[in-house]
Amino acid sequence: MDAVIRAAAIYLFLLVIFRTTGRRSLAQMTPFDLVLLLIISEATQQGLLGDDFSLTNSFLVVLTLVSLNLLLTALTHRFDAVDRWINDVPLVLIEDGDVLHERLRKARVDLEDVLEAARESQGLERLDQIKYAVLERSGGISIIPRRESGPGDRRQPV
Repeated sequence: MDAVIRAAAIYLFLLVIFRTTGRRSLAQMTPFDLVLLLIISEATQQGLLGDDFSLTNSFLVVLTLVSLNLLLTALTHRFDAVDRWINDVPLVLIEDGDVLHERLRKARVDLEDVLEAARESQGLERLDQIKYAVLERSGGISIIPRRESGPGDRRQPV
C-alpha cells in the first residue's frame, strides 16, 4: 500500500508543479529544461520506489500511475472545470495587432516567442502583420495573420 500512496502523491505533486510552470515551458524545451527534467525524473524514481526495488513494487507503481492518468483523463472528459484546470484554455496573446503584455507575462511567453512562431508558421516578419496570436492548450502558438486589403474587398483601407 505504501507504493500506491507514494505513486499517487508524486503523480499529483508533479501534476501541480508542471501545471503551475505553464504550458509554454513544456512545448519548447531547451537543453537546460532537458537537464532539469532528467534530474526531476531521477528524484521522482527515488521517491516512487523508496527502498523497495523489487519487480512487484515497480509494477505496482506503474499500475498506480497509469490508473491515475486514466482517471484524470476520464474526469477531464466529464467535467469542464477539471479539464480547464488540467489542460487550461487557449489564451489570446495578441488581439487585432495589440500585444496583451499582462497575458504574455502570465503565460511566461516572450514577444520573441510569438514573432518566432509567426515567422515559422506564416512567414510573417513584423508584429503589425499579426491579427491574433493564441497560446494553445498544447503550448504551441497559433498565428492568424492580418488580411491584406485587396481589390475585391468591400472595406476601404483606413
